Amino acid sequence: MIRAFLAVVVTVLALCMSPAWAQDPVLPNYETWDRIATQSEQLVGNGDTTAAQLNDIRARIVNWRKQFQDAQGVNADPIATIESQIAALGPAPAEGQTEPDDIAARRSELQARLSELQAPRLAAVEAFSRADTIVRRIDQALTERQVMELARLSPSPLLPANWLLAASETTRLVNGIVENTSQRIGERATWGELRPRLPQVAGYLIAALLLLTLGRYWVDTLPQRLSARTKDYSRGVVAFILSLAQIALPMIGVYLLISALTATGIFGLWTRPFLDALPAAGVILFGSAWLARQLFPNKSVAYDTLNVPHDERQKARWLVNALGMALAVHHVASVAFLPLSGLAERNSRLQRVPLDFAEGGAVVWHFALIVIAAALLFKLGMILRRLKPWADQSNTSYRHRVLSLAGTLTRPLAILAVIAAAIGYVNVGNLLIWPWIQSMALLGVLILLQDFIADVFNMLKRGQEGARDGLAPLLIGFALVLLSIPVFLLIWGASGNELVEYWNRFRQGLTLGGVRLSPGAVLMFLLVFAIGYSITRAVQGALRTSVLPKTKLDAGGQNAVVSGIGYVGIILAAILAITSAGIDLSSFAIVAGALSVGIGFGMQNIVSNFVSGIILLIERPISVGDWISAGGQQGIVKRISVRATSVETFDKQQVIVPNSDLISQPVINWTRQSKTGRIIIPIGVSYGTDTRKVHRILKEIIEDQPLVTIDPAPSVLFRGITVDALNFEIRAVISDIGSGLGVTSEVYHQIVERFIQEGIGMPFTTRDIWKDGDLPLADEAEDEIPAQVAQVAQRELPDDGK
Repeated sequence: MIRAFLAVVVTVLALCMSPAWAQDPVLPNYETWDRIATQSEQLVGNGDTTAAQLNDIRARIVNWRKQFQDAQGVNADPIATIESQIAALGPAPAEGQTEPDDIAARRSELQARLSELQAPRLAAVEAFSRADTIVRRIDQALTERQVMELARLSPSPLLPANWLLAASETTRLVNGIVENTSQRIGERATWGELRPRLPQVAGYLIAALLLLTLGRYWVDTLPQRLSARTKDYSRGVVAFILSLAQIALPMIGVYLLISALTATGIFGLWTRPFLDALPAAGVILFGSAWLARQLFPNKSVAYDTLNVPHDERQKARWLVNALGMALAVHHVASVAFLPLSGLAERNSRLQRVPLDFAEGGAVVWHFALIVIAAALLFKLGMILRRLKPWADQSNTSYRHRVLSLAGTLTRPLAILAVIAAAIGYVNVGNLLIWPWIQSMALLGVLILLQDFIADVFNMLKRGQEGARDGLAPLLIGFALVLLSIPVFLLIWGASGNELVEYWNRFRQGLTLGGVRLSPGAVLMFLLVFAIGYSITRAVQGALRTSVLPKTKLDAGGQNAVVSGIGYVGIILAAILAITSAGIDLSSFAIVAGALSVGIGFGMQNIVSNFVSGIILLIERPISVGDWISAGGQQGIVKRISVRATSVETFDKQQVIVPNSDLISQPVINWTRQSKTGRIIIPIGVSYGTDTRKVHRILKEIIEDQPLVTIDPAPSVLFRGITVDALNFEIRAVISDIGSGLGVTSEVYHQIVERFIQEGIGMPFTTRDIWKDGDLPLADEAEDEIPAQVAQVAQRELPDDGK
C-alpha cells in the first residue's frame, strides 16, 4: 500500500510538473516507422501469428507510440509565441472584407511560419494514432484468443474413465518426483557434498521450524497481550500493526524452510516448481488465517469490525481458513503441473514439471478442488448474507450492506461454478470460483484498512468524540477503494499491459464539447481553484476581523463588502483554474447556448434569488442586524447569502426568506436609518377619574424613562370615551426600538404603582349568566358576588327587571 501510495503521488507530481520539465524531443524516424508499422499490421492480421509474437510486436509498437506522444509537444514555445503574435494583429477579416496590406502580409508570414512549426506535431499525431490502432488490434486479438481458451469445452469430470485417467496421471507425477529426487540424491547429494552445507541447512531448518510452530503461537497472542497495556484510543492501531506479524513471521519461516531445502541441492525439474510455488501459497495460507482472526475474532481487542454472533464467528473463521487452504492447494497445483487452470495458468510465469498432464485427468483434479471450494464458499455466503439483519437496522453500516450483497451473490455463483465444471467448462468454473474468493478477501482487507485509518485519526486526536467518523478518514477510505480497482482487475484476469493501456487512456482523458479533459488538467483545475478559494477566504477573514472594524462602515456595510469580495474571488479563482487547466471556454459556447434555454426555465427561481441577493448587497435596503417584518415574520437579519436571507425571530427560530421575496414584496425595516422608533402604550381608567390628573401622571412616568428621547418629546393623548373606560394613549420615541417591549413593560409597572397610590381605578367588565331565564333579586345577587359588582349589576338591570 505504501508503494502504491508513493506511485500515485509521483504520478500526480509528474502530471503537474511535466510541462515545466518538458524539452523538445528528438523527432522519430518516420520512414523506419512506416516499414515497421506495415509489417506489424500484416502479422496482426495473420491468424497463424503466435501469442508470444503478438506480445513482442506490441512491446515494440508501444515504444514507438511513446516517441510519437513525446513528439507532439515539439516546438511548443515557438508555436505559442507566433500564435500570440497573430492574436495581436486582431481578428482576421471576414469574407468580402480586407485589411491593410502591411497587416495582411505580416499575418500571411506568421501563418506560414506557424504551419511550418506545426508540421512535425501533425506528423507525430498521425503516427501516434496509427500506433495506437495497432496496439488496440493486438490487444483485441489476444483477448479473443484468451476468451476462446477459457470457454473451451473439456471432457466431463463425471465420466469414470476420467477418474481412472486422473489416478494414472497422478501416479506418473508421484513416480517422476520420486525418481528425480532419488537420482539427484544419488548423483549430487553425497555425504561429501552435503557435509559442508549441513550447518547452513540445519540452521535454516531449525529456525524455520521454530518460527512456524512456537513463533507463530507467540505472535498470534501478541496483539491481545500488548494492546491491553495501551490507551483506549490507541489500542486499535497497536493491535492492527502487531497483527501483521502473524503474516510476516510465518513467511520468514517459509523463506528459511525453502532456503534450507534449496541448500540441499536435491530439488530438480520435478520438484523445483513446487518449491517455487510455496511462497505465494504461504502468503495465501497465512494471509487467510490473519484475515479470519481480524474479521471474526474470538474476542475483539478494541471493537467488533463486523456485527456477527459468536457462534457464527467461529464458523466463518473456520470457513475462511479452509478456503485459504483450498486456494493455496489450487495455486501450487496450477503453477506446478495442472493445465486448464484458468486465470492462474495464464498469469503464471514459473516453470512446470516436465509432464504433459492429460486433459481428462486434469478436469477431475479441478472438479474436486472446485467442489470443495464451492461448498465452503456457499456456507460462508449463508453467513455473510445475514450480516444486514444482524446489524442494527437503524444504523446499518455500508460494509454490512456490501458484504451482505456479496454473500447473496456467492451462493448462485458457487452453484454455477460446480455446474460449469461438471459439464466440462473447467476454465469457466475456475474463472468463477477462485477470483471470487480473492475478491472477497480483498473486500475484507479494505474494511480492515478503513478501520485502521479511522483508528489512526482517533489516536492522533486522543479519542476525541467523532474522530473516527470524520471527513478525512472517509476520504482516505474512498481513495483506498479507488486504488484497489487495479487489484480487482488483476484478480479477474487483466494483464500488466492491459493495466498500462488503461492508465494511458485515462491520462489522455476524454473529449467533451471539443475540450479534452485529462487527469492532469482536472488536477490542475482543482489545485488552482483550491488555492484561489483559500486566498479569498483569507482576505475575507482579514477584512472582517482587522480592516473593516476600523472603518466607519456599519455591520451591514461590512457584511456587504465581505460577501462581494467573496463572490468576486470565487469567480476569479474559477476563471484562473479553467485557464490553467488549458480548457478553452469557447468550445463550450454551442453547448452553453443549447442549455441556456433549459437552464433559464428550470432554474429561473434560483437565478432570481441570486440576482436579488446581489441587489440586496449593493443597494442594502436591509443589512445584517436589521429588525424587519417580511412574509408575516418579524426578526433580526442574521445572514444574507446568495439564495436566501436568514432571519431570527424573537422566538429564536430561524426563518429562511428567499431573496426575491425581499425585493418584490413589501418589507418593513424598523432599523434601516437608525434604531430609533416610536412606541404606543394604551391605558384606560374608570369613570369619575380626574382626566387632568391622569394626564399629568402618565406624562411624568414616560418622561422618566431613560430611553425616551427629548426631541421629539413624548406625548399623552386623551383618545376617547367608551362604555367601559376613559381611554388614554402614551406615544414616545425611544433611542433603541429593539428595547420597545422592555420600555413598555416598565411603563405599565409604574402606571399600576402610581394609580394605586393616587386611588385611580381601572375599568373592568363583568358578565352574569342566568339559568332558565330567571333573574335573581338584588339581595340574592349580593349574597353570591362581591358588593361592588352587585351594585354595578343592579345599575345595569332595566327598570322592568327583565
